[in-house]
Amino acid sequence: MTHHAPTAMLSAALQAAKYSWHVFPLRPADKRPALHGEAVCPLIGDCAGGHRKWEDRATIDPDRIRRAWADRPFNIGIATGPSGLLVIDLDMPKRNSSTDTPSGVTTFGALCERAGQPVPTTYRTRTASGGHHLYFTTPPGARLGNSAGRLGKLIDTRAHGGYVVAAGSFTATGPYTVTDPTPPAPLPEWLYALLAPRQASRSLTAVAASPRASRYAAAALRAETASVRTAPTGERDCTLLSAARALGRFIAWGDLDRSVVEEALQEAGEAAGLSARQCHSTVRSGLNWSIARNSPQARTA
Repeated sequence: MTHHAPTAMLSAALQAAKYSWHVFPLRPADKRPALHGEAVCPLIGDCAGGHRKWEDRATIDPDRIRRAWADRPFNIGIATGPSGLLVIDLDMPKRNSSTDTPSGVTTFGALCERAGQPVPTTYRTRTASGGHHLYFTTPPGARLGNSAGRLGKLIDTRAHGGYVVAAGSFTATGPYTVTDPTPPAPLPEWLYALLAPRQASRSLTAVAASPRASRYAAAALRAETASVRTAPTGERDCTLLSAARALGRFIAWGDLDRSVVEEALQEAGEAAGLSARQCHSTVRSGLNWSIARNSPQARTA
């Protein structure tokens, strides 16, 4: 079959590099890197100065790509971190899972709806298993890592330290194909607010009085309330507490009114199935904890 030929894989790898996506070879018909591991590193060539992992060796250099794919039909890995990408992986339920388990695509659509946001239009591929990869560019200076299930069940993300299998690759299950060639859109602010490391989110409001900081605070409020509303049974109170702690810092920094946050989280918690009394107690506890740790006095102490 022609799509298995090295020339087809080479073309796909070069096409990815034209987008400034850093590529490296994966094993033929497989998703695992084809590069050697540290234990067997020959310490020559790229590794002359010490072992370099696949993320460090990923490249957009056409000559290196041609040499790498010259003789074997390697699949193509895209190192998302060096490429300035965050890819949302919407997976399919396992074959032995419950028949009513929603797919990642369904769960992500529900998350967007709860947040009052459209499903983003961006570069999208269909994976070999029938799932989808949504490609986004990351904000300048942001360093997002990988996540598993943070946005919902069967939803993972790949950024720094991660990679995805590029279109043009294939496994025994099927091919990876482009379903929407739209150039990758910037990661929406409300998704960034959900994915930003909690300890690093202070950068969202570096200038508390700026209009941009206010937009981030509003996006964070929408995202956190959506997270509470869609929290699964058994995780609702914990999710509500996490949301209150995440939003308390915006109150401490003057970006959000406490009454607005309390009302929004109370409504979201009750909508998720928690009692009014439980919501009130959890929200108050989470906000007090966060405000105490993020107040100007705490930061200068």
